[in-house]
Amino acid sequence: MKGVLEFAQAKAQGQKLVMVTAYDYPSAYFAQKAGVDLILVGDSVGMVVLGHDSTVPVTMDDMVRHTQAVRRGAPDTFILGDLPFWSTSSVACAVERAGRLVQEGGCHAVKLEGGRSITAHVEAIVRAGVPVCGHIGLTPQSATALGGFRVQGKTAAQARALLEDAQALEAAGAFMLVLECIPTPLARVITERLRIPTIGIGAGPHCDGQVLVWHDLLGMYPRQTPKFVRRYADLGALATKGIAAFADQVRHGAFPEADQGFAMDEEELDRALTPLA
Repeated sequence: MKGVLEFAQAKAQGQKLVMVTAYDYPSAYFAQKAGVDLILVGDSVGMVVLGHDSTVPVTMDDMVRHTQAVRRGAPDTFILGDLPFWSTSSVACAVERAGRLVQEGGCHAVKLEGGRSITAHVEAIVRAGVPVCGHIGLTPQSATALGGFRVQGKTAAQARALLEDAQALEAAGAFMLVLECIPTPLARVITERLRIPTIGIGAGPHCDGQVLVWHDLLGMYPRQTPKFVRRYADLGALATKGIAAFADQVRHGAFPEADQGFAMDEEELDRALTPLA
C-alpha cells in the first residue's frame, strides 16, 4: 500500500497518482482490484448515494459508516476520509472529528475544505497525528457562498487568493491538495510551486494526479454530469437493462426455473402434511 511518503516521491518522479471516490464495500473492492493509489470516501455520498441536493446534510455518523465499509472493501489501499460540513466550526471540533474518522472509520488521513482560514485546524490535526489533505477551488460544502457550482479563480484576485491558500495549507502541514474546478493554467502554477502533490478534478492535466467520483466515471448518477467528467462505462444503462429483463421474466413465468430452486424428498413433505395423531 502506498502512503504519504510514496505520494511525495511520485510527485518528485513525475508519476501520476490515481484517486477515485467510493462509498461502500463493493465499490471499494473493485477500486482496489483496479489498482488505484487512493480511495476518497467523499461527502459527495450525500448527493450520489443518499440523494441530497448538496453535501451539507451529510453527518459524521454517515462518514464513519461509509468509511468503515470502504476500509473493509479495500484493506490494502490508502483511504482518505472527508470531514463533513461544520467540521471547521472550531479547531477543537476539527481535531475531534478527524480523530473519530480515523479511529472509528478506519481511514488513513482526512480531507478538509478551505484555505488560509483553516490553517490552524490543519496544524492542530497534524499535531494530533492525523495526515491532512487540503481542498481548494470549488468547495462543495460552501458552494452557495461561492455562487454555486462554478469554476473558481478566473480573475487575477481570485487566482492569487487560491495560490496563497495552497501555499498556506502546505505550510500548515497538509500532505496533499485537491484542486477542484479551477482554470488549467492556475492549476499548473499551483502544482509547480508546491512540494506536496496536487490532485485535480476539473483542474486540467498538469496536476500530480486526478480524482473522479465513482458514479460519474461509471455512468451511475442519474442527474447532470459535470463537464470535466469522462465516462469510462455506462453501468447505469446496463443495470436498467438487466433489471428490466428480470422483471419481464418474472411477469411471464420464465424466472425462476427448476434449477433456481431446491428439491425436497416427497416422503418428508408427506410427513409434514400428515395430521398429528
